[in-house]
Amino acid sequence: MTDIGTAGTFKLGDRAVKRMGYGAMQLAGPGVYGPPKDATAAVEVLRAAIESGVDHIDTSDFYGPHVTNQLIRKALHPYPKDLTIVTKIGARRGLEGTWNLAFSAEELTSAVHDNLHNLGVEALDVVNLRIMLDPHGPAEGSIEAPLTVLADLQRRGLVRHIGLSNVTSKQVAQGRTIAPIVCVQNQYNLAHRGDDPLIDELAAAKIAYVPFFPLGGFSPLQSTALSDVAKKLGATPMQVALAWLLRRAPNILLIPGTSSVGHLGENLAAAALRLPDDAMAVLNRIGGG
Repeated sequence: MTDIGTAGTFKLGDRAVKRMGYGAMQLAGPGVYGPPKDATAAVEVLRAAIESGVDHIDTSDFYGPHVTNQLIRKALHPYPKDLTIVTKIGARRGLEGTWNLAFSAEELTSAVHDNLHNLGVEALDVVNLRIMLDPHGPAEGSIEAPLTVLADLQRRGLVRHIGLSNVTSKQVAQGRTIAPIVCVQNQYNLAHRGDDPLIDELAAAKIAYVPFFPLGGFSPLQSTALSDVAKKLGATPMQVALAWLLRRAPNILLIPGTSSVGHLGENLAAAALRLPDDAMAVLNRIGGG
């Protein structure tokens, strides 16, 4: 079994978590909507993640909706004392699986209570406010109103720590004037490098950066250079892509998702993969770094 602790830890709120975690999005049905084909297998994956040393799980009550949180509760409650569960709010699912903005005070408050209920906790460890001003990615615009609502829920003791998702550097700066921000979750991977400056800003501020779609998401990473490096190292291309992220910056926390125990093991093994400098140079050129 891979010792994922070899990749080190980083502070997420008031806890130091291992840099290799797990993302629960793929445990829901197709399109992250409805129940999984095999709920028993989903529970097995969650338990295998914990048994492998994972102490950071990423989820949301709009995965399903409600499906992943209910699976997490079924599989892991009562939770290990060192487990940090990070959820997100700011969206809701339509009847046909659409992703809709849910930014009103009532919707945000209801989302926090739904997460509390379905996870079976009295307070949420970390809640990321997901900003959806543009369906294609981060877009400038004030986040004061929704973040103020979330900060009030934090003061009421329902939320321990606050993060931001799908945001720009300016929005992070604005957010930090409203509430302490412990993490930022944006799209970033070997080929999608737009957040390079932001990652370095956050590292200097000791704020965690958690890339979603670390392996490309719905368009898996494909590169001859990546495949060549992987072959030389005796690893899979996806393991190399994850190892590159771990080396990219010390504040990066990974949450690769899967619904397969076997695939989970492959992902976690990336924590022990060491990339030599010449391999890093080749990989950096893929994204123009």
